[in-house]
Amino acid sequence: MSVVTELVAHVREAFGWDADVVVSAGPRGALGQIWRLEVGPARYALKEIFGEPPSEALIEAELAFARRAAEAGVRLPASHPDRAGRHLLSAPGGGTWLRLYDWVDLRPVDLAARATPRELGALLARLHRCAPAATAEAGGGPPAAWYHQVPAERDWARVDAGGADWAGRLADRLATLPELCAAVGPADPAELIVCHRDLHPENVLAGPAGALVVVDWDNLGPAAPGRELARALFDWFCEGPDADLDAMGTMYEAYVRDGGPGRITQAADFSMLLAGRLNFLLAQTRIALDPGAERRHREWAEREIDEALRILPTPRQLADVLALTASR
Repeated sequence: MSVVTELVAHVREAFGWDADVVVSAGPRGALGQIWRLEVGPARYALKEIFGEPPSEALIEAELAFARRAAEAGVRLPASHPDRAGRHLLSAPGGGTWLRLYDWVDLRPVDLAARATPRELGALLARLHRCAPAATAEAGGGPPAAWYHQVPAERDWARVDAGGADWAGRLADRLATLPELCAAVGPADPAELIVCHRDLHPENVLAGPAGALVVVDWDNLGPAAPGRELARALFDWFCEGPDADLDAMGTMYEAYVRDGGPGRITQAADFSMLLAGRLNFLLAQTRIALDPGAERRHREWAEREIDEALRILPTPRQLADVLALTASR
C-alpha cells in the first residue's frame, strides 16, 4: 500500500466517508503539504503537517479567531472535525499530522492590478479591527521570540555551509546584519493583538470571484499590528532590490483609511519582518545541511534559502519605507 493510499484510508475511517476518495497533490509550504480530496460531490483540502503539531490550545485559538474574522467579512476555508470532534489527527505511521478544510479553488493575487494594494490594506485593517488583545501565546507563555528576536552571531557561526551554492551570498548578507537589526526587539505588550503572523502571497489568494481568501492560520498569535503591517508591505511589494514604494504607499493608506490600528513610525516596527525572515533562513540552512533530513525537505530548503537571501531587506529599503509612511 502506498503512503498516499494509506493516508486516504486513514482519513476515510476518521471522517466516516463511504464514497470513493480521489486524491491529488496541492501546494506545499514550509510546514506542510496540501492534498486535494474529492469525496463524492464534496471537495476538501487535507493538510499534512510536518514536525511538531499545533497544540490543542492553538487550534482552539485559531478557530475562535477565524470565527471573528469570518463575521468581520474575511473569507477563509472552514476547518472540519472528524467523527470524534478532533480538528487534528495523527497520520498513519506517525511523524506527520492532519487537518481537514474546505477546498477553495484559489489562484495567486494579481499584483499588477491597480486595486490589489488597496484590497490588501483593507483586508489587513479588517483583520486587525476584529482581533482581541493578546499578551501571551495560546496556552500561555510570552510572545514567541521568533517574531522579535534575530538569531545570535553564534547561531550563524554553527552554519557550516562548506561548498553550498549559497554560502558566499549568505556570508555577504550576514555582514549587513548589525546595521539591519540594530533596532529589533519585543513590542510594547499594550500594543499586542491576535495576528495571523504569516500573511505572505502564498497565504492570501484570490477566490473564484476574485475576492481575497486567507489560508494557513497555524502561526497566529500576539503581535503589534504595525509590525505585521510592515512585514506585509515587504512580503507583497518588495522582491529583492526592487521595492514598489507606490504600491506600499497605496496599501498603507488603505489600511489607515479603513481603520487599521497599526502604524509604522520607527525602525523597531520592522522587528517582525527581520526576525521572521532571519529565523526562517537559519532554519532552512539547518535542514539543507542535515544529512538525516528527507531529500524532499532538503531540496525544498535549498530553494527557500535562495529566495530568503534574495528578499532579505536592506537598511536603505527600511529607511525608504519609514520615510514613505511618515509622509502618509
